[in-house]
Amino acid sequence: MGLALAAFMAFLATLSAAALAQLSSLMGNLTLFALIVLFVGLGALRKVAVYDSFIEGAKEGFDVARNLLPYLVAMLCAVGVFRASGALEYALSAIRWTVDVLGMDARFVDALPTALVKPFSGSAARAMLIETMQSQGVDSFAALAAATIQGSTETTFYVLAVYFGAVGIQRARHAVPCALVAELAGVVAAIVVCYQFFG
Repeated sequence: MGLALAAFMAFLATLSAAALAQLSSLMGNLTLFALIVLFVGLGALRKVAVYDSFIEGAKEGFDVARNLLPYLVAMLCAVGVFRASGALEYALSAIRWTVDVLGMDARFVDALPTALVKPFSGSAARAMLIETMQSQGVDSFAALAAATIQGSTETTFYVLAVYFGAVGIQRARHAVPCALVAELAGVVAAIVVCYQFFG
């Protein structure tokens, strides 16, 4: 098995970028199709009404999506208000001032919009990341830190709203504080790693 995998990897190394992209696309599509055929085949072998089960699952999925919609709209509105009101800029100015007063390197502050928005919305955080790359440059410390933060953090409030809304939990108890501590740990670790790797 290991020898076959090594031979396949050696074969992939000989391909051009275009051929590799075409082969990976073909393999991905074939894998997805094979999984669908496998599920339908196993259902047929076990004498399950596959189509009826699919329709029933789709109905349940639609109900879950309908129940989640108010939570998602609320999160997206909150992110929009946070950005449009200027609160994000005020928060960044306060952080930059504090870092300057402490005599620390403030280059990471330009990456914080991604960190501040990521708990609410992944797409808004991605927009902030792209904005940082456009204003500071793709190879700038702020862009590298923002990209690392994007990968090190989670859409905490979105995930909590989706999961708690899906199962009808009203009180989050310790989930929110624990998730925010983990979020902060991810941001701090990303910044420290960026200073170690990118100076």
